[in-house]
Amino acid sequence: MEAQETLQNVEKALEEIRPFLMSDGGNIALLSIKNNVVKVQLQGACTGCSVNQMTLKNGVEATIKKYAPQILEVINVE
Repeated sequence: MEAQETLQNVEKALEEIRPFLMSDGGNIALLSIKNNVVKVQLQGACTGCSVNQMTLKNGVEATIKKYAPQILEVINVE
């Protein structure tokens, strides 16, 4: 799968996730995709949330992998 298609699929996944984060006062920004590792930044209320690692792995990473199965990992950059 080419990089542009991967980027589009990751963006689609983030669009699906964003309303849930926003309902809790947070958001998410895509920083980069390199070697099938996605770097994101949790924003707003998500930055200080005690369950943000769980949200990242179970919500964000799982949704991204649904759209782009080649993604190996999603990392939050503070």
